[in-house]
Amino acid sequence: MNRLQAKPKLLTDTLKYVLAFTAVALAGTLLIHFQGGSPGEAYAAILQGICGSAPAVGNSIRWITPCIFTGIAATVAFRSGVMNLGIEGQLYVGAFAATLVGLYAPLPHWLLPLACLLAGGVCGLIYALIPALIKLVFQIDEMIVTLMLNYVALWVTEYFTKVVKGISSNNNSKAMATPLIQEEAELPRLIARTNASAGIFIALALIAVVFVVYRFTTVGYEMKQVGANRRFALVGGVRTTRLFLSIFLLSGFIAGLCGAVEILGVYGKFAPSFASNIGWDGVMIAMIAQNSPIGVGVVSLLWGSLKAGALQMERVTSTNRLTVELIQALFVLFVTVDYSKLLKKLRRKEAPTC
Repeated sequence: MNRLQAKPKLLTDTLKYVLAFTAVALAGTLLIHFQGGSPGEAYAAILQGICGSAPAVGNSIRWITPCIFTGIAATVAFRSGVMNLGIEGQLYVGAFAATLVGLYAPLPHWLLPLACLLAGGVCGLIYALIPALIKLVFQIDEMIVTLMLNYVALWVTEYFTKVVKGISSNNNSKAMATPLIQEEAELPRLIARTNASAGIFIALALIAVVFVVYRFTTVGYEMKQVGANRRFALVGGVRTTRLFLSIFLLSGFIAGLCGAVEILGVYGKFAPSFASNIGWDGVMIAMIAQNSPIGVGVVSLLWGSLKAGALQMERVTSTNRLTVELIQALFVLFVTVDYSKLLKKLRRKEAPTC
């Protein structure tokens, strides 16, 4: 019975993605044309930037990695009914914590990267604890609190970048940054002269772990039940309060881990506003993937590759890379539309009334 029900849903979802992809391809063509560019040249440049050379592949891996991390962080929360929109802030806190450990911790070279990653994840977890407790104690919507805490994280990390002893900066916030972390703290590079790091393997492992937890464990089943109907789960014996807290903390840990990987594998230092809305990318990726861990991997592959390709497109054509960001946003919009309900409403309006 479940297989029979799954086939129409698979067909509907496939059709929805095909329609969305077709619509954004047409929209992208029109946008590029209106800018005076050639759509063919722009798309060729994007493809060249994605996989046209070894550095291009490395650049794609560099962007795919944080997309997977933040997509999984959002999926863990959303699939269980937790509206954690604070992934961006948790990422910044984790990145700053990893930087401090990478700067000052007197640890053996084999232990230092692990300590940085753990510090980033734990500090992201602790930062996620704030809205979780506010929700449980004061019943304030976590969506509002996590949104506000994003800005707090940005400002607090920028402030400490200025004042922490040993960190040099000037009054220009764009030039402000910490010193480089210890070389031993950096993650191994996969492709020379690129920012593709071993962080991609951690990201892929996360997909596998979350998939297995949801598919084959009791905890995963309970997490899905809480997301589907919290009251029903409570009646069924699930400890919803403890599970709600655990979900929030796990999502924050993954977001903080993403920040640590960005520092250890890409930047090598902390700079305010370095993340370029990576946290929000994860939210959109989770929405497109319908909170499926495997789906997050597939969508992240496309999303991150487009980011890499957009940079190449801007370098060799007259088209601005913001066009790609607009196309990505339109794709999210088209995918999240419930076409079956829309068709039903249209049919009701067209039906003659007696």
